[in-house]
Order: sequence, then structure tokens, then C-alpha cells
Amino acid sequence: MQYRRFGRTNWNVSEIGYGMWGLAGWKGSEPVEIDKSLSRSVELGCNFFDTAWAYGNGKSEQILGKLLKRYPDKKLYVATKIPAKNFKWPSKPSYKLEECFPASHIIDYTERSLKNLGVDCIDFQQFHVWEDGWAGHDDWKKAIEKLKNEGKVKHFGVSVNRWEPDNVLDTLRTGYIDGVQVIYNIFDQNPEDNLFPLCRKLDIGIIARVPFDEGTLTGTLTKETTFPPGDWRATYFVPENLIPSVEHADALKPLIPKGMTMPELALRFILCNSDVHTIIPGMRTVAHTESNIATSDGQRLDKSLRLKLKEHRWDRKPTAWSQ
Repeated sequence: MQYRRFGRTNWNVSEIGYGMWGLAGWKGSEPVEIDKSLSRSVELGCNFFDTAWAYGNGKSEQILGKLLKRYPDKKLYVATKIPAKNFKWPSKPSYKLEECFPASHIIDYTERSLKNLGVDCIDFQQFHVWEDGWAGHDDWKKAIEKLKNEGKVKHFGVSVNRWEPDNVLDTLRTGYIDGVQVIYNIFDQNPEDNLFPLCRKLDIGIIARVPFDEGTLTGTLTKETTFPPGDWRATYFVPENLIPSVEHADALKPLIPKGMTMPELALRFILCNSDVHTIIPGMRTVAHTESNIATSDGQRLDKSLRLKLKEHRWDRKPTAWSQ
């Protein structure tokens, strides 16, 4: 495992972190396999774990808490998220700060997360949705100051809404945010335009989420793929999304080097960007954990291949189904 400095926090975090959404909110998650997968990740050098209260109403946080107890002598960085008070994803420009993140709500859900995780202090607490129009308000800043002064949170971050990487720029300039989580992959390259340069200037940590485009970049979806009732992907991969997603993935297949899988290609593309400090693929099996972490070996894609992949940028805008 290779490590990178996570901005001005000065943490050395593993290039491959662990995304924990699928452990509590998706069908097909097996508790025994999940525990084995998490433990295996630690054995292989993973030290950054991203969860959220909303992942199973605290269940994912509790799973992480158990992992922390299994490895008391290892420094594992804990990142979680506060849900918006109105429990709507994503946020919208019309939403007021008091509807989503009044100070009392920020403090309340931080306390809940502390209890679920079984820790006294959260390394990295994030706002699960955000609107840059809230940057000038004082309420959320006061909550941050209070929680940090009490030693309950070390650093704060923002998880940026899907396909809205510029919807946080003014907020980052306030100095209250030390890290940002954003969708970045072969298709979603637009964070490179404005977000990454600003983070580089301000020395802000960057977490790349959704490296496989919710599954499209695994190369396993077809235009006939369906998901079980209750699985979040069933509402995301509606026909108007599934069909073009599969077509874009199919267009990539001729570029995959011999002996490499599409998921490996997807991760190595991101690792080629030094602005990104950690990637958080969802991992629910030991096999996936081992294969994903194996990409953090210091080897980079050939420059000519990187340039070809850059041509597969796919700019999209939020929709009713993109959530």
C-alpha cells in the first residue's frame, strides 16, 4: 500500500481507502464476509474508512466501531457524515441552511456518530450534502468551532453533491473545511477544472468517491441488468441512465491493457492524479478488497493510455434520478 499526505491535516492516508455505504444499505451484504473484508483491508495497509450516519441509520458506523476495537494498536482514520436535517439527497439551492444544518443538528448527529463508533473524537466529520450559498452563514461555523474546541472532531469536510464539483468553492475559502469528498472517475473528470486547483492552492485533502461510477466501470452491467427491490441502484440505474452508462463502458473496453480488468483500470486512472489523496471504493468481499488494494503499488498507467482515457470524459448534470 502506498500513502499520501491528506492536505493540511498532515495525515498519511492509504491511497485506497474503504467506502462503507454498501455494508449497511444494499442488498446482498453478508455480515461475516464484511468483517473478513474489513479486517483484510487493515492487514493490507488500508487506514482510511469512510462511513455516514445515513448508511443504515448508524449501522455502518457501528460496523466500523467494531473494527476499531479489533485493532486498538493501529491508527485507522475515521471519516463519517452528518445527514441534512431534512434528510433529502442531494440538497438544492432553494434549501435554507436552517433546514439542513443548524448548529444544534450538527452537534446532535456528531454525538450520535461518536456513540455508534465508540470513540471520543471523530477524525473527519463531513456534511453529507452541501450548497455553496451557505458559505457566508455563521451557524455551521459556530458548531464546528464548538465541536473542535471540545475535542470531539479533529477536522471537517464536505461531501459534494453528485456532478456539482463547483458547489463548494466559496465554502473552502472560509478556512473551516480541511477536506472534500467528490465523485471523480474516468467519466467524471470535471473536478479537475476548478475544484482540484483550489484544493491544491489551499492544501485541502481530496477523497475520490464512486471510482466505478456506481458499477458502470466494473464492466459487468448490461442494458438488461436489474437490481433487487430495495437496492438503491434500482432507482439510480433507470433506463435513461443504464443504457448510456453501459454504452460508455463498452466504448472503454478496447483500451483495457492485456491482463488488466476494467475496475483496475478505473482505479489506476485516478491514482495517476496526485491531487487525489485517497479513493474509497465500496468493498463487500475479501476478493474485491484484495484486488482493489493491489492497485496501490506505485505503478502508473502509460501516458498514451492516460491521454486516451481523458477523451472519455462524460459531463453530466443532476437529474431527478441521480440523487
